Amino acid sequence: MSFDEFGNLFLTYLFNVGNTVPIALSTDGGLSFNSIANIAKPAGSKTQTSSERRGLFRFVDQPTIAAGKGEVWVVFNGGGPIVAAGAPVTGLGEVGSFIAPEVVAGTNNCTYGDVAIGPNGQVMQVCSLTESGQGGGKIYVNVDPDGLGPAGFGDHSIFVVDTHVGGFDFIPAQPDRSVDAEPGLAWDRTGGPHNGRVYLVYTLEQKNESDNTDIYVRYSDDDGAIWSAGVRVNDDNTKNSQFLPKISLDPTTGNIAVIWYDARDDLGTGGAGDTDGIPNTDAQLWGAFSTDGGQTFTKNIQISAGTSNSHDAQNGIDYGDYSGLSFYGGIAHPAWSDNSNSTGNNPDGTLHQLDIYSASVPVRWR
Repeated sequence: MSFDEFGNLFLTYLFNVGNTVPIALSTDGGLSFNSIANIAKPAGSKTQTSSERRGLFRFVDQPTIAAGKGEVWVVFNGGGPIVAAGAPVTGLGEVGSFIAPEVVAGTNNCTYGDVAIGPNGQVMQVCSLTESGQGGGKIYVNVDPDGLGPAGFGDHSIFVVDTHVGGFDFIPAQPDRSVDAEPGLAWDRTGGPHNGRVYLVYTLEQKNESDNTDIYVRYSDDDGAIWSAGVRVNDDNTKNSQFLPKISLDPTTGNIAVIWYDARDDLGTGGAGDTDGIPNTDAQLWGAFSTDGGQTFTKNIQISAGTSNSHDAQNGIDYGDYSGLSFYGGIAHPAWSDNSNSTGNNPDGTLHQLDIYSASVPVRWR
């Protein structure tokens, strides 16, 4: 979901509608939605060609949406390449027709994308190209310099970083579904000191198959042509897993928030961070803020009040593929899967089926 400056709330999701990606619009803050489009991949576009199976099928998958600067954009995996489409927005409920969907160059077999809109209406998509289920993940971006204009996304992708995280990278805390690098974007359109800076969050495995995954952020001030060195966000001293990050930028300040699942407190020795006596299998939700344009991050905060074990849910997909985060007015609002029953009202009790938890987290300055 994504709000724009007019108060429109856009939603994309997966549904069996002729192998298309539906787009819905709410003009009342999410109380009701109306369907406004169904986006199909272009006829004749490629389908999956590698043995990697994470989301690479003949049907569409993994849609994500962004709105702002008088535009709304959706990107999704079209069964092989990334497909992008945008539409003009002129006011509350005033959404034009989506332009013809474009196959983004250099993205065949690239998965788990994200999209962001820059201060001049430019558009960036990011995705992860994996060599195998367990490793070889490389993150690429593509940029459309004029958004809804005629330029398009060009004829090549820009390489950013090798993550060592594959398309189905199994870790002890996500043993059934596995994880991917989960790259995400946030673009500063505030007009502040870092206006035009685009941020990229991702998961990096320090050594392939070590399960020592960490959360990193990079930024670019030139529409993705050059990227900063990676800044590690999690501040633990363990070799346990951090995974499934999400980034959001506060449009009122330009500060950024990052959240992720974190197994740092599960040493297998009992205590609040361990539910089963086995190290690195349990997780909590943690987060951090940056108030200096992504150069440094605050001391990490444990957001979840309890500790979860996704395998105990016996759902086959553990925590799933995504977490949620919105950051506005100095307050971060994460949403995550949790079976700790820390609130005492989980309908399925403790360490059974997962429920969606949320919190309001004020920005920390150090």
